[in-house]
Amino acid sequence: MRIVAQRVSEASVTSEGETLGAIGPGLVVLVGFTAGDDPARARWMADKVVNLRIFNDAAGRMNRSVRDVSGEVLAVSQFTLYGDATKGRRPSFIRAARPESAIPLYDGFVAELRELLPGAVQSGRFGAAMEVALVNDGPVTLVIER
Repeated sequence: MRIVAQRVSEASVTSEGETLGAIGPGLVVLVGFTAGDDPARARWMADKVVNLRIFNDAAGRMNRSVRDVSGEVLAVSQFTLYGDATKGRRPSFIRAARPESAIPLYDGFVAELRELLPGAVQSGRFGAAMEVALVNDGPVTLVIER
C-alpha cells in the first residue's frame, strides 16, 4: 500500500462535473494498493494518516496531527501510484492491485478514516476519472509505504 499525503489549506475532487468531496484545511491522501495488501494494512495506514504529525504547533514546528488541528481528509484512489516507468515510454501498472481486491481495500481504508475522524473525511470515487484541485500548504508532501 502506498500513500501520497499532502497538507492542504483546501481541496476538492470532481468527476463529470459533480463534486464528490471538498475539504478545508487538512490532508489530501492519494492511495494505491498492490498485491499482498490486506485490511490490516489499510487500518494501519489510516491510523498513520490520522496521527501523522505534520501540522505546525504554536512554535511553528510540525508537531500536530490532522486530528489535533481538527482538520479534514480527502481520500482519492490512485492506482497509478504503482506505475513503473523504468523501461520504455509507457508505464506498466502490473504492480497495481486489480479492482476486485483494491475496491474493498479502498472502501475499508475510507471507512477506517471515517471512524477515526467522524464527520471530517471525504472521498473520491474508485475507478472514476477525477479532477483533484488542491492548495498544498507548506508545501508538505510525504510518501508512505507499507
